[in-house]
Amino acid sequence: MKIKSTFVHLANSVLPVLLAFLIGGIIIAMLGENPLDTYGILLSKSLLTSKGFLTTLHYASPLILTGLAIAITFKANIFNMGVEGQMLLGAFFSGIIGAYLPAGMNSVLAKIVCLTVGVLCGAISAMLPAVLKAYFKVNEMVVTLMLNYAIIKILEFLSTGVFRDITAGYVCTPTIQKNAMFSRLGSSRITAFFFIAVAAFAVMYFVMNKSKLGYETTAIGKNPEFAEATGMKVHKKILMLMAISGALSGLAGAGYMMSEKFKFTLDFSGNPGLGWDGMLIALLGAHSPVGILIAAVFYAALKTGADNINLYSMVPKEIVAVIQGLIILFLSIKFLSENSVTGPKIRSLFAKLTNRKAGRENK
Repeated sequence: MKIKSTFVHLANSVLPVLLAFLIGGIIIAMLGENPLDTYGILLSKSLLTSKGFLTTLHYASPLILTGLAIAITFKANIFNMGVEGQMLLGAFFSGIIGAYLPAGMNSVLAKIVCLTVGVLCGAISAMLPAVLKAYFKVNEMVVTLMLNYAIIKILEFLSTGVFRDITAGYVCTPTIQKNAMFSRLGSSRITAFFFIAVAAFAVMYFVMNKSKLGYETTAIGKNPEFAEATGMKVHKKILMLMAISGALSGLAGAGYMMSEKFKFTLDFSGNPGLGWDGMLIALLGAHSPVGILIAAVFYAALKTGADNINLYSMVPKEIVAVIQGLIILFLSIKFLSENSVTGPKIRSLFAKLTNRKAGRENK
């Protein structure tokens, strides 16, 4: 049963990617370029060179965290659509604290303070929809989705007014102190933040797959009424899961601030945003921690490789955005289901092949 479920999840994650690359290849061919050469550039420059691979891991760091933030709530059938806003809030206030820390403060302590502020801001911002969901049965999807825009507008007001760096020629907050920055390792772009993200992944893997909370999360996701009837405090679990999700989002924002941006700008998260990208990664990884880790690295590889397409081919780098959009489109289609007719047919085919092989060996 577990093998069957794993196969279905794997197929539903791999098929959208293959179809997206197939259609992307057709578009590239229509532009007069060789799709295989273009994809070779895209993947080789991001995964098969040491510099490109380390850059890919650097960009994957916040995506791992936002993907996990989505997955931990989705597994409980709770839809935290506010990861983007929670991430931005954590990034903004960790950046403000980092900018006004004493320059002579111990470097390790400064980083801990900034990361802690980011985690707390993310967790606290997730509490409002969590309380409304747990105690008043308010639809958390609507609340968290709308809170994103409220948070974006509040941060826009703060960064253009109270906390604006008047010495800069564009809207931004002051640059964080050097003792709060994550230094690059050697000539690569990777920093200690990647290892923090991996540590968070290891913790979440244990929580989701090996801990009591993980089993309770699965039970709540399948049947919250039954979980409540067995003695689980479902409302408390909702608060806990939303707090964890918000904390991971805030950590992603704080780490990205301290390892890449160093100041808050109006386009800090990019387009569509690290939080929204995290949702795609969680879907691509089937809400599994290992799947999310692989999906985050793959998604970051697309971003890293896109910067090289214009340099080595005539294909515009926007083709990567097209492929990402196609992946999202095909992820909305459930190609295989554990209860579908296709699944038994595939298993029957494998059983026949296995029986034939066993019969030949007996002869």
